[in-house]
Amino acid sequence: MADSENKTDKVGEADLGSKEQEIYQQRLDKAGKWREAGFNPYGNGYRAEHLAADIHAKHASQSPEELEKDAPTYTVAGRIVAMRTFGKAAFIKLRDRSGEIQVHMKKDALGDSYEAFKLCDLGDFLGATGPVFRTKTGELSLSATKFTPLTKSLRPLPEKWHGLTDVEIRYRQRYLDLVSNPEVKQTFLKRNKLVRFIREFLDSRDYIEVETPMMHPLVSGAAARPFKTHHNALDIELYMRIAPELYLKRLVVGGIERVYEINRNFRNEGISTRHNPEFTMLEFYQAYATYEDLMDLTEQMISEAAQAVTGATKVPYQGHELDFGKGWKRIPMTEAIREAVGGALSDKDMADPDKLRHELLKTSHGEAERRAIETMNQGELVGALFEAHVEQKLIHPTFITHFPTSVSPLARRNDQNPEITDRFELFVAGREIANAFSELNDPLDQKGRFLGQLEAKQRGQQETMDYDEDYIRALEHGMPPTAGEGIGIDRLTMLFTDAPSIRDVILFPLLKPQSR
Repeated sequence: MADSENKTDKVGEADLGSKEQEIYQQRLDKAGKWREAGFNPYGNGYRAEHLAADIHAKHASQSPEELEKDAPTYTVAGRIVAMRTFGKAAFIKLRDRSGEIQVHMKKDALGDSYEAFKLCDLGDFLGATGPVFRTKTGELSLSATKFTPLTKSLRPLPEKWHGLTDVEIRYRQRYLDLVSNPEVKQTFLKRNKLVRFIREFLDSRDYIEVETPMMHPLVSGAAARPFKTHHNALDIELYMRIAPELYLKRLVVGGIERVYEINRNFRNEGISTRHNPEFTMLEFYQAYATYEDLMDLTEQMISEAAQAVTGATKVPYQGHELDFGKGWKRIPMTEAIREAVGGALSDKDMADPDKLRHELLKTSHGEAERRAIETMNQGELVGALFEAHVEQKLIHPTFITHFPTSVSPLARRNDQNPEITDRFELFVAGREIANAFSELNDPLDQKGRFLGQLEAKQRGQQETMDYDEDYIRALEHGMPPTAGEGIGIDRLTMLFTDAPSIRDVILFPLLKPQSR
């Protein structure tokens, strides 16, 4: 073996314990023996002509006698996930993308190549050709008449009976999680099904899917802390997008009246079971619609998605049965707060910053938090009270409406009460799933909201937006009456897969670096 290969092998062994190093070396030696026997342990070009699931489906009802009479032959390939050896014969389980099939490996049938098979380990990939039959226990199996080693696995898979249970390793080494825990693959298949359903739902209603920039010259689209980057050639600071909102609304101005995007957003915030710094959002806009139209559309879309993904509109989630059937509750934010705190706040009190501040300070913790509360305006206090007293209690799908204007910098003011906006958020299982509103298309009002965001930033708020002069210019050219919405794909997937953490529905979540 060449010196460069030896050097690479030593690097690969650097993080192994002594027992694992021994296994690593044994498997490396077996790979060398495959080469000596004329098999490339990392070859290419093998054609797997059939899938395990298709073979099982085709012959599910056939008896051993019928199989023996027909003797259908198949060529399969996959990873060895189970192995039982009996000297001159063995049973292995091969797993491909569709499932698993048992393969009977016999020296009498394979001849000299059986010696190469004896060098196989759990985790290796191989191809096999032969007829199918039923074992004495009735299991449909393939009797290999030809065998081809495809890939030698140098590291052992996790212990087969207990799977991979260490959560930290599961997230860091998702490839092992998928191999060891087949149900994990089902989670991501459901996620894929959800996204495909949403695309089909919107496409059928004349929405156009687009892609907008991931790097923005301004902090825009939502009130959140951004990730910063730098473009060397232009020597300018850029921000990874918080939301695509202002770009999508520019397209509405330009005449794309129904538009959507499913893509990544980035927010420089904490990591928790509900937050990952990069996450997937659906964001869509519809001209000549109101936030009430989008409540109807959202209820229909998510209800039908639940049926399509899970097979029912009643979905189990972490000890609750969530009912996604039609007829979701709709309630204004101030009313939801008053219900939660009982008689502590009257309707009149909801407009009194001092009363709201007093109520909020009852549950605040820490001097920094109390100082922040002292600087909040009436709308910000209402939002904070909602988060403190209501949000966690909203288990079944609930639309919270009429958010304060001061915490809704891009939403249209309500015609009857300019202190609130035509906005809703959808809450399920104590968390926000969607945010929507009738869009603010008054350029003068929007300019004032942007200036308000700058004032909030001066007061020390970190989650604010910049003043976007070009967006104001776009509104001055005229945007039709429009409603828009964002839905968190990751959080919705959590609900449909009974996942307790957002890390369970993101293939490669961001994690704290491992200490060495």
